[in-house]
Amino acid sequence: MPKGTYPVPTPTNEPIKAYRAGSAEKIALKEAVAQLRGQQLDIPMYIGADKITTEDKVRIAPPYDHQHTLGYFNRGDAGHVEQAINAALGAKTAWQELAWEQRASIFLKAADLIAGPYRAKINAATMLGQSKNAFQAEIDAACELIDFLRFNVHFMTQIYGIQPESSAGMWNRLEYRPLEGFVFAITPFNFTAIAGNLCAAPAMMGNTVVWKPADTQVYSAQVIMEVFREAGLPDGVINLIYTDGPEAGEVVFKHPEFAGLHFTGSTSVFQQLWKTIGENISKYNTYPRVVGETGGKDFIIAHKSANALAVATGIIRGAFEFQGQKCSAASRAYIPQNIWEEVKHHIISDLKSIKVGSPEDFTNFVNAVIDERSFDKIASYIDIAKNNDLAEIIAGGGYDKSKGYFIEPTVIVTKDPMFVTMCEEIFGPVITIYVYHPEHFEEALELVDKTSNYALTGAVFSDDRYAIDLATKKLVNAAGNFYINDKPTGAVVGQQPFGGARGSGTNDKAGSVLNLLRWVSPRTIKETFDSPKDYRYPFMEEK
Repeated sequence: MPKGTYPVPTPTNEPIKAYRAGSAEKIALKEAVAQLRGQQLDIPMYIGADKITTEDKVRIAPPYDHQHTLGYFNRGDAGHVEQAINAALGAKTAWQELAWEQRASIFLKAADLIAGPYRAKINAATMLGQSKNAFQAEIDAACELIDFLRFNVHFMTQIYGIQPESSAGMWNRLEYRPLEGFVFAITPFNFTAIAGNLCAAPAMMGNTVVWKPADTQVYSAQVIMEVFREAGLPDGVINLIYTDGPEAGEVVFKHPEFAGLHFTGSTSVFQQLWKTIGENISKYNTYPRVVGETGGKDFIIAHKSANALAVATGIIRGAFEFQGQKCSAASRAYIPQNIWEEVKHHIISDLKSIKVGSPEDFTNFVNAVIDERSFDKIASYIDIAKNNDLAEIIAGGGYDKSKGYFIEPTVIVTKDPMFVTMCEEIFGPVITIYVYHPEHFEEALELVDKTSNYALTGAVFSDDRYAIDLATKKLVNAAGNFYINDKPTGAVVGQQPFGGARGSGTNDKAGSVLNLLRWVSPRTIKETFDSPKDYRYPFMEEK
């Protein structure tokens, strides 16, 4: 029971380290990369108090050097899913009854551990396992995860502080209960921070969690779990399993205690999960919360007044950072003819200076895509452009998977605004550009809105405030995160709550109070101090 009102430390965004030549952080990171690369790990599942290993060992290799073995993770089965659910339910009562400030302290400590002794390790694991360069690892695995943990504690206290008014003679209050049952978190490969947040956010609000990360993110997921355990997270609150997705779903989505899904991944998978949940709705003790952030076909549109160099930089950073493997990455652009030649010049000039290779070489801007399946898919889209008269590749177009899954940053220019690479999500370092007549800006905005069912991120570049206002209104439903004169990536916790609608998800805005509200079930309590003693009301009197 709380014995006071406890203001939490005021959250501020974690400063991003620069990793300049000779800096302490760069030396520490290189040492951490070398240390991890020089050993082979046997990564267990974490279920309750147990670290579980199996006979089914799955090899982990760096995407940029797929002949090297970082270690193995232990593949689980349906029995392990049942075990994880039981562990979560077994830990539930003690966890939800733990005072909120005790839960907060655990996650605040986790944030400080990542900011301090674990920073190099979690960044190195992300570089090795997910092929992120040092800067992309820093802004993700370290800074964004720290921000999620610290800001979510702050948001939690805001929620608990939202209380109703009370009339004379009574006291009204709202109690924010955790959901009744367990939460299933399914997390993607591309952001270590998203993986940490999707399991931690429900847990912070008193829920217990079964967490299944993508196979290609297990290497850094186990570092997150190591941090949580050192921070004092009790056994069974978050259970980390490495099972086949459909096999896990077969158990989870038929369980009566299933209470919520926290998901980031593909649109098709999310739609299938939603359908499965709907088909099983009569089995559940309560209506599950379904929260998902899925795909994107994110855009940049430039007005004739836009600064050409700013547009080109937005395209380079927005499309090619982390190999375009961000849900928010720019993959289609609409450029007016009057500035196109200058934009094109800057793009080609920048791409000539960009190096592609291992993240262990800090001079490389672009690294490998995540795995062979992704490589083959991206290469197939490049081949379509190479063999179509309506498209021209003006930069890049090369790919090679002999050592790692490397694809050159590729720029396609098309004469058809509905060309396949303008419409379909590619999830790689490929952007397609359509050049439009400078006086047809409003028509171009309509193209942006109608070309894709996704609505995650988008950006408009213009120095004309009327054009910016028009774009903001015309594209009101085209992007959950809308950027003016900036790239459509890089949302910061506490500053730009992240999420989209339409085919891009439920828009529950990770990095804000809105997401945490999804993991509680409020109870209204009304207490009357002097209870009525007569059923009669004054209106019943006639004399």
